[in-house]
Amino acid sequence: MAAAEGFFVTGTGTEVGKTVVAAVLANDLRRQGHSVAVFKPAVTGLDDPGEADHSLLRRAAGSEQSDEEIAPYRYGPPASPHLAAAEAKEEIDPELLRSAAHRAASSADALICEGVGGLLVPLAWRLSGAIHQESAKAYLLRDFAVDLELPLVVAAPPGLGTINHTLLTIQAARTKGLNVAAVVLTPWPEQPSAIERSNRETIEGLGEVEVMILPQLDLTTPESWPSLAL
Repeated sequence: MAAAEGFFVTGTGTEVGKTVVAAVLANDLRRQGHSVAVFKPAVTGLDDPGEADHSLLRRAAGSEQSDEEIAPYRYGPPASPHLAAAEAKEEIDPELLRSAAHRAASSADALICEGVGGLLVPLAWRLSGAIHQESAKAYLLRDFAVDLELPLVVAAPPGLGTINHTLLTIQAARTKGLNVAAVVLTPWPEQPSAIERSNRETIEGLGEVEVMILPQLDLTTPESWPSLAL
């Protein structure tokens, strides 16, 4: 299932700017005159204060989608989706996610989907018997990205350690045939250090990918956000 236009935003881990990057991309498409749908397979951490991810995405896109239409699974604890679902005594259904994403994509010119955690985070994981048994069944975020067939944008921090995490994410994506459209380092400081500048150059060279930057944003004023021009 491929949307006519859009991106799948993943990250090198948690708290690396995925929602901000996805919101900027949605806002970019909106500014260009497109109708934009947003989607996130699961939201966790709703018990924490602050604006929920799906709410920011909706605002950035100018969308009228409901919470259910944007994020079919929503949980209070800040945990991996499969664990949050288990604690709520339910399972995340991959077919439900695919159907919901398809409906969102068909309702607009473009779809921006934000992942949860990193590419190898399980959305659904059921073990039959022993922990290491081969019959363990998993549906990873990467599997969902493959199902959506959207170009991938990787959000990553600019500082120390990001080279390894980002290149591993790129490798994990390309192993399954995903098209990595760009890496976005965020929040990019006004005066980047030598390490941060080198990280950008190194990821771009070794990863053979465009590496863009995004500064710290005021999330309350989307009109002030810069464009990523993807």
